[in-house]
Amino acid sequence: MKSPTLSRPSVRGNRSWQSVAWEYAQAILIALFLALIIRTFVVQAFKIPSGSMIQTLLIGDHILVNKFAYGVRNPLTRELWVDGGAPGRGDVIVFVYPLDKEKDFIKRVVGTGGDTIEIIDKKVYVNGEMFPDPVGVQYTDPRILPASISPRDNMGPLTVPEGSLFVMGDNRDQSYDSRFWGVVPVKEIKGKAFVIYWSWNSDDFRPRFGRIGHLIR
Repeated sequence: MKSPTLSRPSVRGNRSWQSVAWEYAQAILIALFLALIIRTFVVQAFKIPSGSMIQTLLIGDHILVNKFAYGVRNPLTRELWVDGGAPGRGDVIVFVYPLDKEKDFIKRVVGTGGDTIEIIDKKVYVNGEMFPDPVGVQYTDPRILPASISPRDNMGPLTVPEGSLFVMGDNRDQSYDSRFWGVVPVKEIKGKAFVIYWSWNSDDFRPRFGRIGHLIR
C-alpha cells in the first residue's frame, strides 16, 4: 500500500515582478489607511515632554489617548459627528493649546461649563467647595503669591463659559495652564489619556519598567 501524500496547489506559471510589487503596495496602502483611521478616531500615542503633570505623568512617559472618549469629531472642522458624553472634573485630557494651534497640551479638568472657579492660597474651589487634590498633585514652592503678582496661587472667582473647560497641571507650582491663559473649548479636545505604554528616563538613560501599563487617573 502506498503512503498517502499531501497534494500542493498547482502554480499557473511565474507571476511577474509587477504583480508581486502591486500586491505588496496594496497591503502597505491598506495598512497605512487603517493606521490613519485608528490614529484619527480611535487611539493616538503621545510623549510627555515637560513636567507640568508630575507626579501623575513624568517626562519621558509615552501615553495612549482614547480619541472617542467624548465622541467623534470631524478632524478638520471639529464638528461633532457622534456624541460620546462630556469631560468630567478630574479627567486627564489632551487638547489643542488655544494660543498656538500647532501645540498639544495635557492637563487635568478642574471645571466644566457653568462652574465657578476660585483659587485661594493654592486651594482650588469649585462652586464654593474645595476641589480635592488628586493623588498625583504636588506643590514645590512654599511661597504664596498674591493675585497682583501672579494668578498661580490666588485668582477668581471665574465662571467657566458653556462649552469650555478650566484645566490645571498636577505639578501646580510649575504648570502653565488655565490660570494664565484661560479656558479650553471642548471642541479642541483630542481625547482622554488612559494608560502609559512606555517610559524612558533620559537622566540615566534607562526605561522605567514599573510605569509600563500604569493607568492614568
